[in-house]
Amino acid sequence: MHYLILVTDALIKGGCFCWLAMPFLKRKSSAVCGGAAYFLAVLLFYAAHLSLDAYVIYGMGSLAMFLAVCGMDRRNYRQKLFLVVTFFSLSWFASAMAEILYDHLCIYIGDMDYMQNHPDLLLALYIVAGGVYLVLVFMFMVVSAGQFRKVYANKGVDMGYKELLMLSLPSVVGVTGYEIMRYYRVFYAVKIGRPEVGYDALELLFCVVAVVTVIVVIMLYQELKARQEENLQARLLATQMEGIRQHIERVESLYRDIRGIKHDMANHVLTLERLYAGNRAKEAQAYSKALQDELAQAAGGINSGNPVTDIILQEFRDEAVKEGISFCTEFSYPTDSGINAFDISVILNNALQNALEHTVHGEMRRVCIGSYRRNNAYMIEVRNSFAGSLQWDADSGLPLTSKEKKDNHGFGLSNIRRVARKYAGDIDIVLEDGEFCLCIMLMAE
Repeated sequence: MHYLILVTDALIKGGCFCWLAMPFLKRKSSAVCGGAAYFLAVLLFYAAHLSLDAYVIYGMGSLAMFLAVCGMDRRNYRQKLFLVVTFFSLSWFASAMAEILYDHLCIYIGDMDYMQNHPDLLLALYIVAGGVYLVLVFMFMVVSAGQFRKVYANKGVDMGYKELLMLSLPSVVGVTGYEIMRYYRVFYAVKIGRPEVGYDALELLFCVVAVVTVIVVIMLYQELKARQEENLQARLLATQMEGIRQHIERVESLYRDIRGIKHDMANHVLTLERLYAGNRAKEAQAYSKALQDELAQAAGGINSGNPVTDIILQEFRDEAVKEGISFCTEFSYPTDSGINAFDISVILNNALQNALEHTVHGEMRRVCIGSYRRNNAYMIEVRNSFAGSLQWDADSGLPLTSKEKKDNHGFGLSNIRRVARKYAGDIDIVLEDGEFCLCIMLMAE
């Protein structure tokens, strides 16, 4: 019966790890393999009847679990180590609290006169108490693991060494403190023949505080990370606003050039009339061609329906040409939609910057942007040649940035989505036939 309880306990904990780790792994099968490796390793040690401390048995089970998930999902190893360390501590605290309640339940019922007069019921008491112990372990594990999953928001973000150390420290300290208290609990139990009620209450309180500390530290760290990301996004937005200011200055310069040409247009027309009147058709055609080139150069050659978007498209087209990238545009600004030009500029800057940066190297490098209307839905599509695969953030549903330095990157798509949702829309990403396609939908008024 004792081994049946231990095996069931290992099965419960393996299942709880599977549930806890699923949001952190690319495939559910990786979490299942981790939970199964933990259960089988613990079962193997129990079947071998080795005289080992429970810390060693469950530690080896946790090691097997760590190796299994790393073998199935070869990324973000530090986060997986953090998951295993935290799970190890939560499982110990769950077992400790359940064991304290189990011991005192057995003692309380066993001391009843009825049980003293019916010793044949002691086996039934042991079985029932064992079931209560397993139920308590399951409840404590589900509650603590559920809170862990809830407060750990950035599940798809790589974890650094400093983060690993800081977030794992409460678990390590808690387990170490519990082992010291367990030593004295066993000492007092042997000395007086039964557990000391006051000491057990203190140990139970210690376990509760340890679990709360682990969860609160994670929650506070995640909130700190969220504030840092918000501040960073605000700085990026301020940078984009500065870029828009520069675009506006270029638009003003463009209009000054056009006004200058318009001011001289009467002289140009008069010159053409004189050339034609003097039967100098070739000179008139050459003069007209030069005038057309000057007008085209001033206008930039792109007419999207808005001077700000004209400038943005022209700048990215020029940058693409320098990089040897084919750039095509069928973008049209929604003049009658009520959509702000600044919001459109945020979308264009982020989308085209990402497209140029992630266009594959080779002969067929291309970036295309287009837009169209479907009823009151305004759609923007940005396509670029792309090879490889993407890692996805389980929380946001967006690709994770592939850049090594992530402090100033990875917010472009988030900014685009924020603008789209401002207009009751959203974004969608499609990967097919060597092409990355970003679709943005905004609802026009």
